[in-house]
Parts: sequence; C-alpha cells; structure tokens
Amino acid sequence: MLTFRKSLFAAILLITFIVYLRSSHSASSLPSPDSVSAGHTYDDDPAKGDQNGGNKDTVQQVPLIPPPTAPLRDRLRYHFPYDLEAKFPAYIWQTWKYAPSSMFFSESLRDPESSWSELHPGFVHEVIPDDTQRHLIKYLFGAVPDVYEAYDSMPLPVLKADFFRYLILLARGGIYSDIDTTALKPASDWLPSELDLATVGAVVGIEADPDRPDWHDWYARRIQFCQWTLQSKPGHPIMRDIVAYITEETLRMKKAGILKVGKMDKTVMEYTGPGAWTDAVFRYFNNPDYFNIEPGSTLNVTYEDFTNQQGYKKVGDVVVLPITSFSPGVHQMGAGDIDDPMAFVKHHFGGTWKDDPSL
Repeated sequence: MLTFRKSLFAAILLITFIVYLRSSHSASSLPSPDSVSAGHTYDDDPAKGDQNGGNKDTVQQVPLIPPPTAPLRDRLRYHFPYDLEAKFPAYIWQTWKYAPSSMFFSESLRDPESSWSELHPGFVHEVIPDDTQRHLIKYLFGAVPDVYEAYDSMPLPVLKADFFRYLILLARGGIYSDIDTTALKPASDWLPSELDLATVGAVVGIEADPDRPDWHDWYARRIQFCQWTLQSKPGHPIMRDIVAYITEETLRMKKAGILKVGKMDKTVMEYTGPGAWTDAVFRYFNNPDYFNIEPGSTLNVTYEDFTNQQGYKKVGDVVVLPITSFSPGVHQMGAGDIDDPMAFVKHHFGGTWKDDPSL
C-alpha cells in the first residue's frame, strides 16, 4: 500500500531529478571561460568596423575583466571604454587649492571661474579642491590601483594637478581648464557647425609654434600642444596613453628611490606637463592601430603639419585648434587677439606652480 511517507519520498526524488536535468542543460549552454577570453581583443577603435567581414548582428561574447597582471593599457581600456559616436559630456572640470565657496578662494579668480558657468549654463561645473582630489581619484580608479598609487606618491602638487586633468577626462570626459583661464566663447562654438561631432573624440589647441633657432630654450617641443584647456570624450586613447605613461614613469622612479624633490630624472615639463602631453598626441597620430601609415614610413604626422596653422585641422578623431584659440593675446607666434573669431579661451598665465620653493 502506498503510504503518505512513501508518496512524499517519491515526490522529493522526482523534484530532485527535474532540477538536476535543468541545471545540466543550463551549464552546457554557457560558453567556456577559454572561449570567452579568446573571443575578446580589447579593441575599442570604432573606426575599424567589422574587419573580418562577418555578420554585424552576431551576438558578441561578454568580455572578461582583465586580471591585475594584464598590461595597464588593457585594464584602462576595459574600465574606461571609448565610444566615438557618444556626445561630449557636459562637464567642466577645474582644480584649485580651495573651492569657490571658501573664504580663501582668491578674488582675482572669481571672474575667470564664473565665466565658465555663465557661458555653459547647462553644464556641470566643478572646481575640485586639493583636499578632495585624492578621494575622487581613489573612487574613480579603485579598479586600477596602480594609477591611484602613482597619483598618491607624487611629491609635488603641480604633478598631481597635471595628472588629475588627464585622469578626470579619461574617466568622465568633458572639458578641463586651468583655474586661471577665462571662457570667451561656449564650447558649442569651438567647432564648425558642419562638423559631425560623432566623428570627433578630442579637441586640443596649439600652445607654441616657435619658429626660431633657440626654440628649445623656451619650449619643450617645436610644436607644443597646450594642456591648460582640453576637451575629450571618456576613454579616449590619448588620455589612456598619457595616464599609462605617467603611471609607469611614477612607479619606475618610486621603485628606484628617486621619486623625491630634487632627485627625479624627469622635469615637470617632460613628466606630466606639455612636453609629455605633446608626445602623447603625436604618438596617437602615428599609431598604426588607429591610422593608415604608408609602408616604410616612420612618421605619419610631424610638427610641420601644424606650424603656421590658422584654422581648424582634423586628424582622425582629433580636432587641432590654432594657437589663437587657447592662447589669444600673447602677441607672438601668429596668435590673434581676444576679439579674434577663433579666440575661445584666454589663459592668464598665473603660473602659481612656479612659485613653489621646492622646484
């Protein structure tokens, strides 16, 4: 006779068997870890398209998080992906010792700082004070701890200020501009209206074009791109490269025991400043992963492509602005005045970092 206990036992066996069949089927339908890893190349260049001629509707495998031992650039590419067709984020980033709400915020900086908000009413405008920067970097780069270690190990405020601009644009995008700059025109006027912004990922300006034999006594590069005002979409390859370069150089000097004032083997200009920034831009322009370079050629783009530039120049997904755009009124190297149609940002050249007695 079928008792209640026997019936209950049979029901439990049946349910267990059904659950086992379903779990076996689900496990067999999932891709193996090896197949997922093999199918992902960390290639984020949207300009390359479907190189293999395959069906674009094919379901893409979910990429694995790169391990901590993966190359730094691969980890940065994963955590801060680049979408060329996305809009430029409506952020304006600036840094200073104190926030504008502080009584210690210099009165001479209030008009320049407010000019950015006045000309960009729909933007989020943040002035990040020194005591907040490290917390923000730790939050944004928590998944890439060597970047935060590099930032936190830097022995000079100017190095951290330089590094911060690249870090914030890599992670969040938008506009970075030094606190001693005045916005002359809104960012919507920086590029011609006929230019498709879905093909632009970064905007840089020429800082110096010194056509004189002793140019190296005054500037780091023959054509020097300014880094007091920058605009980019998050994850741009140039930002990824400069962040990786500075991180690697910082940790190298730290390991060698020379990451100290007066002992570093790089100047500010070559370490985090316009020399390093200019090199990163040219590395991008000459990177065969992004540009078609003629066989046998060692360089795709050189300073000669930008000297005496008067208007816009688009190189791949980067728009290079003439010296007038971010350096109007310097009265040299062909720069126009602040009323020039191409004048967008006025730099007041406060140069407060040069007053640091440790330099």
